[in-house]
Amino acid sequence: MISISMQFEAGGQPPKGTDSPFPKVDFPDSVPSDAATNTWFAYGYREGIPRMLDLWDKHGVKVTSHMIGEAARRHPTLAREIAARGHEAAGHGPRWSSQYAMAREEERRFLIAARDMVKDVTGQTPVGYNCNWLRRGPHTLSLLQELGYLYHIDDLSRDEPFIETVDGKDFVVVPYTLRNNDILLVEGRNYSPDAFLAQIKRDFDQLYEEGASRRRMMSVSAHDRISGSPQMVRVWDEFLSYAKQHEGVAFMRKDDIARHALRSPITVRETETI
Repeated sequence: MISISMQFEAGGQPPKGTDSPFPKVDFPDSVPSDAATNTWFAYGYREGIPRMLDLWDKHGVKVTSHMIGEAARRHPTLAREIAARGHEAAGHGPRWSSQYAMAREEERRFLIAARDMVKDVTGQTPVGYNCNWLRRGPHTLSLLQELGYLYHIDDLSRDEPFIETVDGKDFVVVPYTLRNNDILLVEGRNYSPDAFLAQIKRDFDQLYEEGASRRRMMSVSAHDRISGSPQMVRVWDEFLSYAKQHEGVAFMRKDDIARHALRSPITVRETETI
């Protein structure tokens, strides 16, 4: 199975000091926001996601879109279109904050806002969650389960979904990726699109071979402002065509993967109890 994340973050970034391709600047208080960085994020909703949505439709692929609540609220028409085209609307925080450092009740309010902001715009109640840079706190998984979430993705430890025990109950992990992640490779390391394509093809080839004898899942990450660029959409187009040539390959939303893991008799379980 192939699990694609389409991160919808445009408009949810802090006004100043967030990650971007530009050199870091210490803005004085008199400057309210980083205008250059904001245009880079704006590309994600103006060009990137619309272009990727057409690509997913072309290939009949459904993805999971982890939405920052503020991004969905500021661009409701686009957020609703993502859901209307059959993609999963999942949680990614109401805004970028240091969730890992929050007290339990503060984090509860944060997670409720993340869920409700996406639900109010898209009509979908998120059942999956992704912390900013995967950094969760000691209460995160317990709170997610209490609030009705089914799975989280803040784990890099396997190439297949698995189940953790959280407060005595099953909670699914649908692992994320850094190695097949456009923000680290293309934006962070100045990879060329061709290098990204070669890497994800090789990853696919190995996992497909292993899939003959065990369950395998390939995770690939597409951020709105990066993978939605013209050259990267061409890369995704080529990769999707390549993967679909192989028998038995399924592109699945993460919520569907999580439900499959729960009902599958071969589900891997983590031995440690959270």
